Amino acid sequence: MATDEDDDPYLWLEDLDAADAAGWVRDRNAETVAALTKGERFTALRDEIRQVLDADDRIPYPGWRGDGYYYDFWQDATHPRGLWRRTSLEQYRRPTPEWDVLLDVDALAAEEGENWVWSGVTVLRPDYERCLISLSRGGADAVVVREFDLARRAFVEDGFTLAEAKARVCWIDVDRIFVGTDFGPGSLTTAGYPRIVKRWRRGTPLAEAEVVYEGRLEDVGVVAWHDPTPGFERDFVGRGLDFYRHEIYLLSEAGERIRIPVPEDADVDVHREWLMIRLRSPWAVGEATYPAGALLAARFDAFLAGARELVVLFQPDARTALNGYAWTRNHLILAILADVRSRLEVLTPGEPQWRREPLAGVPLDEHSWIVETDPDLGDEYLLASEGFLQPATLRLGRIGGAVEILKREPEFFDAGGLAVRQFFATSADGTRVPYFVVGEPDAPAGPALLTGYGGYEATLTPGYDGVIGRGWLARGGRYVVANIRGGGEYGPQWHRAAMRENRLRAFEDFAAVAADLVERGITTPAQLGIEGGSNGGLLMGVMLTRYPARFGAVVAHVPMLDMRRYHRLLAGASWMAEYGDPDREEDWAYLREYSPYHNVRSEPSYPPVLLVTSTRDDRVHPGHARKMAARLREHGHDVAYYENVEGGHGAAANNEQRAFQSAMWLEFLWQRLTGQPDVSVPRQPSAAGAGEPALTVET
Repeated sequence: MATDEDDDPYLWLEDLDAADAAGWVRDRNAETVAALTKGERFTALRDEIRQVLDADDRIPYPGWRGDGYYYDFWQDATHPRGLWRRTSLEQYRRPTPEWDVLLDVDALAAEEGENWVWSGVTVLRPDYERCLISLSRGGADAVVVREFDLARRAFVEDGFTLAEAKARVCWIDVDRIFVGTDFGPGSLTTAGYPRIVKRWRRGTPLAEAEVVYEGRLEDVGVVAWHDPTPGFERDFVGRGLDFYRHEIYLLSEAGERIRIPVPEDADVDVHREWLMIRLRSPWAVGEATYPAGALLAARFDAFLAGARELVVLFQPDARTALNGYAWTRNHLILAILADVRSRLEVLTPGEPQWRREPLAGVPLDEHSWIVETDPDLGDEYLLASEGFLQPATLRLGRIGGAVEILKREPEFFDAGGLAVRQFFATSADGTRVPYFVVGEPDAPAGPALLTGYGGYEATLTPGYDGVIGRGWLARGGRYVVANIRGGGEYGPQWHRAAMRENRLRAFEDFAAVAADLVERGITTPAQLGIEGGSNGGLLMGVMLTRYPARFGAVVAHVPMLDMRRYHRLLAGASWMAEYGDPDREEDWAYLREYSPYHNVRSEPSYPPVLLVTSTRDDRVHPGHARKMAARLREHGHDVAYYENVEGGHGAAANNEQRAFQSAMWLEFLWQRLTGQPDVSVPRQPSAAGAGEPALTVET
């Protein structure tokens, strides 16, 4: 049975506030900053990346609020913390719209002496006069919630406010909200999320708010929400049994909870009279069995009453999967992937079948997705399309009507001579694994950057990245995206194939892509760098320790690396459905086989590795990266480490920090894969840490 302290000499590095741990971080940061960020090449790259991130002609992607405005959160060089603002559609169509600034986060942070980072907003429907703004200190998941008056552009002095916690809030009406937060001892789950949700009335103490639902300590968390759609007002509560299984209930006016009887691992959504059911596993209903990945529809009231008349809106096959859907007022838009290439369709409810047709305005050779709809008001939609080499275009369409181009993203790098190709590698068990290669198609083998994720049914799709374009493709490197198992590229079965005891399949897939790149003459092992974050950081750690000969350099951002203790650190307990429970001997047996922290050896030699994390990451504990760096150093490997004090799970709180970190890890890869050091860097003394900055980039 696994225990916390067995064979772990670096447990002390998990203590964020300890002086010895902070001193260790300062020393490692100083070494990395001195080695990678002092030269002219780094400075030029950082400045170019900053230009991309702060460009005034970027698309300000809007979210409809239903009150005639397009809302946007915007960060640039002048407003590093950001502006929450809005404008009319007429203004938005213009090259330089006039924006109505609702909240200046930089000014607020200066006024209050707080390191505020924008974390989102919930607007009251259908009045759109009040909202609940979430602000994070330094970018953590935990937030402070405050009520804001949109008409006065000011916080409501006696309004709804919540102290810092991983809170969940939802409007019921102007005087009531649902709230889940830290109510005191016993009110959070083991994973650190709300276990209790209350109905809180304006002007009353939070402690006296009515409890509407309680989950269990071992649940992921509980949630309540209100659907304000006129004529279909409903309240719901739910509990997450684990990351994928949940129970959802309709709350009757009398307070009775009515279970929505669908499989625990199915996702449900209610739109007006319709119940949508998205399956993660096969479901037998009467004489019919619906496959994993299918999307079903039923009349909501009839379904709760016992009817089982289900309409199949999407059924996957070996090559296709549902990537998402969005309602307009009268239609449903499906986003479908076929071998990781997008297709969008419009479905219109009807009897006995729903009408199906292609969505207008979708380019054939780009990845497209629905940015926003407003199902309260009409059938308009905002459609974005882009490719690895095609900057994004934002279109406004109306189902059955015209489609117009609203905005085009600028070109941030020269794509001339570059091409996008898709290949399929063969994994260890014979599975075909797709991947994209971006770069000069006829160039000889050279430096390549391979990235992947492979977890939580998350899908990696083609997208335009000005940072990668300027920082890698413009240098002559190739960029590769691997669509390995564990992701959602082929639906729930693609994900399930690499869960828990089958996790090695995701790693085998990624290693197979690396080998295929070499076999095709695209790169060589010494010139192949890899990069990934979070669960993708775990992937990088496994590649480092399990397949070291296949790579020339490794970068891992906010990584999970200690699979013995991950469930005891921050939100880790909520991920056991994905990985397993290390406290169970049968689970630890397979986790131990690949846990990067427990598989570091002195031999064979490892490729150089850079680990990047954040002190304020309250999702994946920075102790993972700290301890891994210490163990790699102990065994004599080439490891660089950088920890930003801000940024949360994104490891950066503003564009200055993002540009610094992006340039740093791209410079690291370029140096290691090409053997071209930044010759403008002055020689550093061997003693680490002298005169170097501490935990963060100064802003």
